[in-house]
Amino acid sequence: MRADRLVAVLLLLQSRGRVTAAAVAAELEVSLATARRDLEALSAAGVPVYPQRGRGGGWSLVGGARTDLTGLTSGEARALFLTAGPATADPATRSALRKLVRALPGTFRADAEAAAGAVVVDPARWGDRERPRSELVTRLQEAVVARTPVRIAYASRSGTRDRTVEPLGLVAKDDVWYLLAGTPAGRRTYRVDRVGHLETLTGRFERPVDFDLTREWQRVVDEVESRRALTTAVVVLPTRHLPVLREQFGRHCTGARELGGGRTRCHVAAPTPLDLARTLAGWGAGLEVEEPPAVRHELARIGRELAGRYG
Repeated sequence: MRADRLVAVLLLLQSRGRVTAAAVAAELEVSLATARRDLEALSAAGVPVYPQRGRGGGWSLVGGARTDLTGLTSGEARALFLTAGPATADPATRSALRKLVRALPGTFRADAEAAAGAVVVDPARWGDRERPRSELVTRLQEAVVARTPVRIAYASRSGTRDRTVEPLGLVAKDDVWYLLAGTPAGRRTYRVDRVGHLETLTGRFERPVDFDLTREWQRVVDEVESRRALTTAVVVLPTRHLPVLREQFGRHCTGARELGGGRTRCHVAAPTPLDLARTLAGWGAGLEVEEPPAVRHELARIGRELAGRYG
């Protein structure tokens, strides 16, 4: 689109100070005549761009005029390319990164190029092939951007039924994609791998002005994690094993306090006493559950079942 080219030309002028029509044509992969027309169009539109004739001439921004489009600090540029770098397997992302590098001020360019190649993300587990992003995710992403409602066939515990939703954002967590959407009953979260069918509807919806995807997802996470911590147990174990317990329970292992003698007391949480007992049973006598009685009862029951089966 011509508007995209005009923005790109303006970015080049800002980052380089002065450019020739030939340089613009080479950078944007257009003809020399097109580059000249774009430069003249910027000037005619009121952008302070002027040509300087003769040897060493070119097009410049009057008085070093600037736009905020590339007003990045050095640290911001590095952070941007470190984030985008792992996605460089995608052709569109590679193309966008190349254009951004060309638009950056020269002092930032080397750091940005280095940052883009500093991280590689390999999503495939050992022994597995990389799984491509599903078509559903791509179509939902398009609906989020275009603000078009969709009808999905969604499988839940109560069965599969059609739901009409307004897609507000997508989140990938631990190889699982989630759709955050508006519904007549309020905002809801759906696992994309439970969507059996997707139909894009006509029309557009208004995105809520107060919606922030990061903040909304944190609210969802907090709500889910609160349901996973309905039962808390107080346990005592060797201090050297505390990192293993923390790895098992994550944010639900808290309040660690050393007791002396190489022992530590802490709190662990799970949805039910049975869930806690099933996890803690693997520790055997290496960990003691002080309370609550319900978890101790489940551990004793599991122990009796194992003794009865294996003698």
